[in-house]
Amino acid sequence: MTSSNFNLCFLALVLCMTNIRSETDVYTQSRKPHNILRTCHRSDPNLNDCIKGAIEDLRPQLARGIPELFIPSCEPLYIPEIVMNQGNKGSVSVQSIYRDIRVYGPSQFILKNVKVDLEKERIRIKVWLPFLHMTANYTIEGRILMLPISGAGLSEGNYTNIEANVLVQCNTIQIGGKKHFNVQDVAIDFQIGHASIYLSDLFEGDRELGEAMNTFLNDNWRHVAQEFKPILEETIGDLFKKFANKLYHTYSLDELLPI
Repeated sequence: MTSSNFNLCFLALVLCMTNIRSETDVYTQSRKPHNILRTCHRSDPNLNDCIKGAIEDLRPQLARGIPELFIPSCEPLYIPEIVMNQGNKGSVSVQSIYRDIRVYGPSQFILKNVKVDLEKERIRIKVWLPFLHMTANYTIEGRILMLPISGAGLSEGNYTNIEANVLVQCNTIQIGGKKHFNVQDVAIDFQIGHASIYLSDLFEGDRELGEAMNTFLNDNWRHVAQEFKPILEETIGDLFKKFANKLYHTYSLDELLPI
């Protein structure tokens, strides 16, 4: 299993669950959050349940997207490009680029748990997805489990039973005289129950070598995924922080979560 494939699966989930968008998308903010979201108050003793319900309320709109909350269309979710460079660590050293990425299935997430700690300014989220399907144009060069790999073509991946735990550390900052959420750090842990992939045109179209490598990757996907896990979680966390702050820096704390 290659690093970008795992990255894209969880990225689709993070994009839809944390109200973020591709940096290339431009939206007109014609409505305020309280006209779209269920209003949840910081003083509510059942705040966690309210936020969970607010997210569930948005589910019917996720397929087409919600521009005012920076949520793109999630069926499919389109991502222009992701670059993943796994340095010379362990038994994996790969440089890969994925473009014109389409991910199907992220709107089918199940929100297991939401816990907001206002005193410590932390948010914990646990989500589960039954299935994701991803297509993209890829280029890859390097070695996986000591075997060389190179190619450029179409990639397809199917992923099932995906569970993710996200810990978001926030603080508040002043923007235009108003308090805003600001994401300082993100810790992510995710597990995938099963994955299968296919990379076309490996080794300059050598059919025999390409089929052998695809078989090898699918037979050993769990071991390869473990090699990539630390850099994936770091990369996804950085993306989460970058894009989630687009929402939080646009709308004030009182607009998103009034007293």
